[in-house]
Amino acid sequence: MQVKTKKYQLDNKTYTRLGMKNILRTQWWLPVAIFVGIIVLNLLLNLAYSNIWIYFLAPIGVGLYFLFWWIQFVGSAQMEQNQLMFEKYFYEINSRQIMMKVNTKEGMQMPWDAIQRAEKNKDAFILVISKGQFLYMPFKIFKTENDIRFLESVLKRKNLLA
Repeated sequence: MQVKTKKYQLDNKTYTRLGMKNILRTQWWLPVAIFVGIIVLNLLLNLAYSNIWIYFLAPIGVGLYFLFWWIQFVGSAQMEQNQLMFEKYFYEINSRQIMMKVNTKEGMQMPWDAIQRAEKNKDAFILVISKGQFLYMPFKIFKTENDIRFLESVLKRKNLLA
């Protein structure tokens, strides 16, 4: 069986939001480590002299971490090299590969082993390729409910969806 979807274009806001969500899911421990590390450093410094300013530095450090990644995603959405991710595609999905097509003659194939993991939300499938690359497939691009179930079963067979 093969699923053909409607055309869909990923917008920059959705890309940034999903990218930040992906970073938080995979690297949740890093902002926690920054915060705890700065607090522990302050506690050690308080043995020698008393200071309060470093308690303000801990949330600022975590904020700078999130700002760094936000700038990365917003900037990569503006780069010319990444404009392929933001073109209007329709997908042909089968159990061997995903074909991303601009029109009936132009497109590219993506094998299933290029995808690290998949996630099913209440309104979309997200297929993660790397930290900053993923395929976002909202349910509205599928023509029937059976297409959604087929993609879900393929993702489960490939051990990409829990």
